[in-house]
Amino acid sequence: MARRRPRWTWAAVFIAGVLVVSASVSTAAAAAAAEEEEKKLLVDMTLVPDAASAGAVCLDGSPPAYHLDRGAGSGAGWLLQFEGGGWCNDARSCAERAGTRRGSTRLMNKLEVFSGVLSDDPAKNPDFYNWNRVKLRYCDGGSFAGDSEFINGTSIIYMRGQRIWDAIITDLFRKGLATAQQVLLSGCSAGGLATFFHCDDLQERLGGATTVKCMSDAGFFLDVDDISGDNTIRPFFSSLVDLQGAQKNLNKECLNSMLYPYQCFFPQYALQNIRTPYFILNSAYDVYQFHHTFVPPSCDPRGQWSRCKSDPAACSTSQIATLQGLRNAMLTALNLFEGDSKVGMFINSCFAHCQSELQDTWFAPNSPSLHNKG
Repeated sequence: MARRRPRWTWAAVFIAGVLVVSASVSTAAAAAAAEEEEKKLLVDMTLVPDAASAGAVCLDGSPPAYHLDRGAGSGAGWLLQFEGGGWCNDARSCAERAGTRRGSTRLMNKLEVFSGVLSDDPAKNPDFYNWNRVKLRYCDGGSFAGDSEFINGTSIIYMRGQRIWDAIITDLFRKGLATAQQVLLSGCSAGGLATFFHCDDLQERLGGATTVKCMSDAGFFLDVDDISGDNTIRPFFSSLVDLQGAQKNLNKECLNSMLYPYQCFFPQYALQNIRTPYFILNSAYDVYQFHHTFVPPSCDPRGQWSRCKSDPAACSTSQIATLQGLRNAMLTALNLFEGDSKVGMFINSCFAHCQSELQDTWFAPNSPSLHNKG
């Protein structure tokens, strides 16, 4: 029976299992892989014109950019996908980042592969293949929320994520986004976190005639203690918000209800004040949070978690039991939104981070389904 998928629904899938390839099929597999490589959709980079005049620049002062693949038909929706890639929270890390592809469009690949939720293949992305699909490149180190700068020797480091967002949206409005009937704002990792900061803003810009929904993929970063009882993510986000001047761009209702501005950088607090429909795609065992927040290097000076981090199958019974703490923290934070009609979620138990842009974890023939829907 063919798998049925309704239009404009939330969808997320994952694969769990082991693939065994014998020598007799290796040649065929290699040929299939080569064919898939040739069929990859590569989309050119677009630099935002005149963005610098508005101060909308990357960490190194280069112009912001995006990749746009046009949809088919006048009624095609728009999918805007924030790129992810971590953060910088102090002068040293931001200066270092400015000299990499994470802080400069000059150092980025000019062609970007569109797959998963960005694919133009109806067999691989049945809900959004014919939409206008955009990937917003990430070069500010602050999840598109900051507006600050500092002098670094003879150069200036610009943390202008909010202005980059403004400049890209303004440019896309001129290209048809302003008259869109349906828009999905999504993102992966630090890009998934960015959706929490700009979801309501996008709805307000477009007005009530446009249906806007938002999806965070692996962006539900928890305010959680590590296995030693310390909290390392809290001071990290606090210093990021201060350095990048992000406070003025965070949700005002959240800021009024919290003791500290950095708390509104955490989705579990920000989402309580978001009015636009939201979907959360996340693993309860998110590997980024497992490696950097729940069991950070500072908690494992002897490397006792190294094998477990590189291969979950190598985790000991006690380590698996410890990791239930991360899963429980995720489910407890999400429990607050289970009764909210505007919030949906797909939380699996894969050791994964970001699932929407990878074809195998977005929509594949052998992906799990619920009620015949992927």
